[in-house]
Amino acid sequence: MANVTPWWKALKLRQEILNASGQIDDVQMSLFGAVHSKGTDRPPYADAGYYGEITHPTGRLIDLLAEIAVRIGGGADYLKARAVTRLDQGMGGGKSHACIGAYHLAANPKTLLSTELGQRVAERAHAKLGRELPTDLGRPHAVVLPCDNMTPGAGKQEIDGPASSLYERFLWRLFAKDYSLYERYLPFWSDKHKIAEAIRAVNRPVLIIVDEVLDYVGNGLDGVNKPELAAQDMAFLRALLDVVNDVPHVAMLVVMIASDADKTALSKAGRDRRDDLNTLLERNGLPATVTEVGDFADILRRRLFDAEPAAEVVAATAALFAPVHEEKAWAKNVWDAIGADWRQNWRAEVTASYPFHPMLINLAKEEWSKVTGFQRVRSTIRIFAATVYALQQRGKSGGWVPALIGPGDLPLSDSTVREALLGSGLVEDDRTIANYRSLAEIEVVNHDGTDGTARKQDLGREPFQWNDINPSAAERAATFVFLASIVGTLRPGRGRGASAPEVKAATAVPDVRYTITDADIVVDGLVHPDRGMSALDIVPGQGNNKPARYFLSTRLTHRMLVSNIRRTITPTERDAVVAEFAKKLASSGPFRDHRFISADLTRPAADVLATGGLDTAYTTRLFVLDPAQFSLRNGMEQVTIEALTIAMGLGQGAQQLPVQWASSAVFAVMNTQRRGLARGMAVEYLARQRALAAPEIQNDDELKTTGTKELSEAKQQLEKSIKRAYQHVVFLAQPDPNGERHLDQLTFDEENLTALDGTSVWKGLADRDKVFDAGQFNARALLHNLRDQDYGKTLSDIRAAFYSAPRLPLLYGGDRDLQQAIYDAVTEGLVSIVDGAGSEVAVTAPGQVNLSSTGLRLAKPRPKVCSGCGQPAHEGNCTAEGDPGDGGTSGASSPGGSEESGTSGPSEPSDSGDAPEPTAKDQQVAFSFTSNLLANGDAADKFAALFRAFYMSLDERQISYLQGTIQMVLQAEAAGQLRQQLEELGITAAFKDI
Repeated sequence: MANVTPWWKALKLRQEILNASGQIDDVQMSLFGAVHSKGTDRPPYADAGYYGEITHPTGRLIDLLAEIAVRIGGGADYLKARAVTRLDQGMGGGKSHACIGAYHLAANPKTLLSTELGQRVAERAHAKLGRELPTDLGRPHAVVLPCDNMTPGAGKQEIDGPASSLYERFLWRLFAKDYSLYERYLPFWSDKHKIAEAIRAVNRPVLIIVDEVLDYVGNGLDGVNKPELAAQDMAFLRALLDVVNDVPHVAMLVVMIASDADKTALSKAGRDRRDDLNTLLERNGLPATVTEVGDFADILRRRLFDAEPAAEVVAATAALFAPVHEEKAWAKNVWDAIGADWRQNWRAEVTASYPFHPMLINLAKEEWSKVTGFQRVRSTIRIFAATVYALQQRGKSGGWVPALIGPGDLPLSDSTVREALLGSGLVEDDRTIANYRSLAEIEVVNHDGTDGTARKQDLGREPFQWNDINPSAAERAATFVFLASIVGTLRPGRGRGASAPEVKAATAVPDVRYTITDADIVVDGLVHPDRGMSALDIVPGQGNNKPARYFLSTRLTHRMLVSNIRRTITPTERDAVVAEFAKKLASSGPFRDHRFISADLTRPAADVLATGGLDTAYTTRLFVLDPAQFSLRNGMEQVTIEALTIAMGLGQGAQQLPVQWASSAVFAVMNTQRRGLARGMAVEYLARQRALAAPEIQNDDELKTTGTKELSEAKQQLEKSIKRAYQHVVFLAQPDPNGERHLDQLTFDEENLTALDGTSVWKGLADRDKVFDAGQFNARALLHNLRDQDYGKTLSDIRAAFYSAPRLPLLYGGDRDLQQAIYDAVTEGLVSIVDGAGSEVAVTAPGQVNLSSTGLRLAKPRPKVCSGCGQPAHEGNCTAEGDPGDGGTSGASSPGGSEESGTSGPSEPSDSGDAPEPTAKDQQVAFSFTSNLLANGDAADKFAALFRAFYMSLDERQISYLQGTIQMVLQAEAAGQLRQQLEELGITAAFKDI
């Protein structure tokens, strides 16, 4: 684009636009002003040459003026043209412009015919006559009755002289203020013969122009309340319309908007007069228009710029867009989706619309022009004049200006542009205009370009490679949404508001560095519920054929109210909602107790935990920490870790607290990053909750239904986000019974797991050997976890150890599991319960194991002694101590061979005189080692043999319980294999490079 001359340099604005800073006051041309104004009040177009210069020669305007030229200047061939023409287009259709052209044709024929417009008129007349027109057209006389500047019954002395009625004013103008002729024909206001005679008396061709006749005969005549005057004026018009067709070289041009396009309120008498005139005009004349849709761009360019642009500049500008139009992603997602037919003949379209983008011209032609109240040519000229002036000034000051002015490039920061849009007739009423004026400032861009939702997104955007080529992408998108919204609820042929592909198209630039993905990001930011436009109504898309649509609504919408409330929610209120839901969602599961620890931001986190009453005896506890003060990860966890370290009794010095039951306390902690998501959802929930309670929602059934649905959805999303955010579990660990205690963490990565669920937490801790899951703790597990020094401790101490010693896993059933395991161990002879004197105490049920006892102790089992021989318990007959091993018994037997009292029962003969040693069913093995294997190959082989034996025992199911920690240094490839196998076992291992 650096080698292409920009449009704001290639085109020169007309001086009148420059002088008015883009605000053209006389876009609505005044026939009265062109004919009667003097001095500084005389408009530039009162000059026939200037009029011809600024007027694009549309086909229909040429036809109209050629008809008049032939009628008044065609000599004997005057009948080849019609006498009476009615201009019936709606407001802004170019009627006044055509009347002034007709006036110049009669009053200044030589000057007008020398312009491009006049030459085209002369050519068309030549084609009709077969010969040239006289350059002076026979010196015609123009009689102009600008009825929108006349008051019935009250003439203006300087213009009307003595005349007061419409007929009198006609005569005064017809006779050029000749009083004698005026007096001669004054009585004959309804006499067709006399009126025709009066016209012939001028002895020149006559052009009669009656502009906005309904203003006079409608409410004008009603206002004076003179029935006689009304009757005379209507009679004169009836006669005149008949006479014009009968008198040679006379043409009449009447402006009266068609009834179906004119919404003027009339009395019954006024409506009757209008209907009478309609009938007369239909009988005596033909309707005509002077502009059509295809003339749009040409009229604009001729009206705004001094000269046509250079062809090479237009061609080069068009070529800039080719890569973006051909880019597949843009074509599929945008151009094809919006039906951009202008791409097919792109160069011709640009040539016709330059410096405006064909998309903007189509918007004005096909949509704006169909809106009731929009004055097609007049309104568009005002809007586009203000736009090109503002953008040209921006370009001269070094600002960014689009290569072609598209539908997103109307600078709403410029008050002239904004007011031209809002006052164009596109917006229905003053209240709606005021509302959209506010929306433009709030949602798009303010007057100085420093504020507005869209503008702030552009100003705050992170640097991208396309920032310099499209610095106002969001503002352009929002501007198009604004334009698509002000036309009302339905755009002709399009629907309500702007479609997502149209909005993206409005952001496009002729540079492939700005991709469709970038456009997606821009639009997503504008429609985002938090940072996007708050007054936006969004209709969700339904596949590629029905994309989402966006509409800026002035009516209070649920989205708008939610957005406004959202901005008022404080962090304290937001965090309170998160805390409230966390409390409700937390469950204890196997934990005996669960509690929510509320934040107190006025105190350090460590103090909050230290004074929270966390150290409860003989109770497994799940503490849910308030995320307002506690969280983990994302580089913001130091305060939380320090507070937990102190709370668990691991602090140093003055921070060391006398904590006894830390091992049975487990903490659920929120992830810092996910906390942000949960907080965002809390704001959404709270905003919708408050919106639903608002009177304006409660009093509107539709809004109430929407609000109820959205609140329910927001609640579900909030609950989900809070559950997922509570991702971490912190507990006290001591994997090595002889090692140091430390804080350990469990993190849930699965979407369906949360630290708020006590059952999920317990199962996760079971995988980490912090707890026993249901049914896992039995007599053998008890023996495995007891150390030699535990024997001899009271049952109360053993019980306390399972809640206070992190080397001992927590029990699923608490005291019940411990009672059952001790009972089973005693029953199996694996342990004994003894009293203070060392005597075994019998227990007959788990409930009889008194865990609160400080007198009963847990002891290793004593060997069973045969009561007969005093030897270790054995099967078979006792043998006398010292007798040869001849199979005799140590006690007497009855003749029947039955055992004497005290024997241990029948036994097989033994080759030895010694009784057999009792055989243990299981053994507990504990060992530790540290070895450098790099310099000792034999040691490596021996350890390999050891682990093979270990493997064989596992493979043959000879090992019933495992607990331990192994640290090793091994090659990276082997470490990878080991990691995979550990993961299959559900064992979490720490791997690090050294």
